[in-house]
Amino acid sequence: MKQRKNNFWNRLPLGQKIFFEVTMMALVLIASNIFIYWQVNRAVSRMDSVYASNVNLSELSETLGEVQQNMYNYVSVQSSDALENYYRSQQNYTSLLEGLNQELIENPVKLLERNIRNMSETYLEITAETVQAKRGRNVEKYKASYEEALRHYQYINDNISKLNNLQFKNNTARYQTLQEALSYMELISSVSLICIMVVGITILMVMTRDIVNPLTKLANTAHLVGQGYFNVKMPDTASEDEIGILTKTFNKMIDSLEDYVKRIKESAEKEQKLLERELLMETHLKEAQLKYLQSQINPHFLFNSLNAGAQLAVMEDAEKTCVFLEKMADFFRYNVKKGLEDSTVKEEVESVENYIYILNVRFDGDIHYQTNIDPLTADCRMPSMILQPIVENAVTHGIRNIEWEGKIQLQIGYDEDLIKISIKDNGKGMSQEAIRQVMNRETVHHKEEEKNSTGIGLDNVRNRLELYYNCGGIMSIHSQGENKGTEVVLMIPAREEKSDVSDFTGR
Repeated sequence: MKQRKNNFWNRLPLGQKIFFEVTMMALVLIASNIFIYWQVNRAVSRMDSVYASNVNLSELSETLGEVQQNMYNYVSVQSSDALENYYRSQQNYTSLLEGLNQELIENPVKLLERNIRNMSETYLEITAETVQAKRGRNVEKYKASYEEALRHYQYINDNISKLNNLQFKNNTARYQTLQEALSYMELISSVSLICIMVVGITILMVMTRDIVNPLTKLANTAHLVGQGYFNVKMPDTASEDEIGILTKTFNKMIDSLEDYVKRIKESAEKEQKLLERELLMETHLKEAQLKYLQSQINPHFLFNSLNAGAQLAVMEDAEKTCVFLEKMADFFRYNVKKGLEDSTVKEEVESVENYIYILNVRFDGDIHYQTNIDPLTADCRMPSMILQPIVENAVTHGIRNIEWEGKIQLQIGYDEDLIKISIKDNGKGMSQEAIRQVMNRETVHHKEEEKNSTGIGLDNVRNRLELYYNCGGIMSIHSQGENKGTEVVLMIPAREEKSDVSDFTGR
């Protein structure tokens, strides 16, 4: 008989075994939980209702404050939004007043509720008069009405606080009684649940022993396999349920697991090497791009500028020639020295000033240059040779050969957590189509003009900024049309280093 029982139990699927065991426990738990839930729900409902009046009074006080504040906002600003908020809060407060007593009852709480309701109705009438007087621009009337409304508001608010305290005292006694009853019920419920759990756990332990033991053995064996012992196996079992099938499958899996793990490791090592190689290639590519972009300095500019210096030496005194050549030396020394190094805003501005000086010597001072630099940006880091190419572009394509006085203005300052750099000229301007072509990298190179330039254009500057900061949208171009000037704006992240900025001021 026992053998038949064991065979029947072994043939049962695991789901039916668990269902049979859990069902018995669930029926007992459901019945006990229903009873406890019913009792707790009753107690909680009664406790929730205790302080409902205090909650309502708090909401009434808050809404009253909103009416007063919205009325004050409208009187101060007289906007449609403030007026709409006032009417909305007035309606909310009126609806809350409906919950207060209006009958003459010999009860301190009810009498105080009736007084608050009557005073609130008078207060709302005064606020309405105040708003109406404000809309009619009757200054004396709305000021007097506002002061009267403020006195009523303070008096009503004091009475609401008084009523709230009175009801709180009354509710505290009820709450303590309910709390004692709830504590007693919690004790009974806890004892009942503990008894049910002890009995249930005992039954489950007895009934699930045949299920848990094979799973425990399987877990221990899997733990050993996880530590690298691939020669261990589960003992054979006569069970035909899911655990028996899992045990047989587990033994088969161990036979090929060692070879599979070896293949996975080899594949992972190959993938890691490929990833490292790809990252290295990407890094080299970016470095090559930066080196290429920063190496495009046209020698024609150097030659023409040095010729201008030689001509100046012939025409003028040696002192001016010396200054000119020093500016030239500083300008090209900066270009050669920086290379791929970062520079600061201060260094970039000094390079632009040297460049403008050189051009003014070459073109008889036709370029009027102004700066407005925030000293706090002096030590902020940025790529080198960024500002000079933009200023050069403003000279070449903006103010050169115009009939009026050419001006270039450089402004640098903080815009929230970014640094805003603006290079603006009053030259030929650009059409929206031309701006679109520049931003889409569709511009046509002007070879004759490039012979007299450094060879670094806006596209080069934008490429280096996007590579340096690893983001787009750094540069933008603005112009209102022909002969209305052009503005190039850079928005770059602020990256600073410790230094003294006391000697860097806007000119």
